[in-house]
Amino acid sequence: MIESFFHKIIAIYYYLKSFLVIAKFKGRLRDDLLYTTEDGFEILVYPGRKKQSKFDFIVRFRRKGIKRERTPKHIHLIIELYVKYYFDKDLTLNLKEHILEMLRNIKPANSFPPSLQFFKPEHADRFKKLNKVGDFSVEFLLIVIELIAIQEKTNYPEGTLTEELYKDLFVKDRFSVIQKATWRNR
Repeated sequence: MIESFFHKIIAIYYYLKSFLVIAKFKGRLRDDLLYTTEDGFEILVYPGRKKQSKFDFIVRFRRKGIKRERTPKHIHLIIELYVKYYFDKDLTLNLKEHILEMLRNIKPANSFPPSLQFFKPEHADRFKKLNKVGDFSVEFLLIVIELIAIQEKTNYPEGTLTEELYKDLFVKDRFSVIQKATWRNR
């Protein structure tokens, strides 16, 4: 009888321990839908795990109504801008200047979920012609680039990788830019 009681206590202990681990994990999976673009992309953020900031977050996106989420990377955005560049060089160079202006004005996040600091829908209207090519609209690009920049400023306030990447875009050779876009601190 004592042995049976002891086993029940151990079972309850492990049940509670597992419950707490699962509850903590589920809490980290809470997503916050930040924005839905005109062309149906939902842009979400999740709490991150980096120790550099308690406001770290992960940017994800999906097509509205589709469950599969993707994480945007610098390389995806840079390739998309190259596609748009070969469609309309002047307009894409203006877009690049707009992105650089945005990057100069970004501040670290001080809450979760982060807020967009620079983007306004009318910013994308100036570049609508570029939506004819590529997989992503200018609206999508502006929002995701801003969120990635906020993420970088939040975790690495002195970091300049994102800004340097966009300064080099269309100036340095493609190989150098793509290599910088795929660089990861290992």
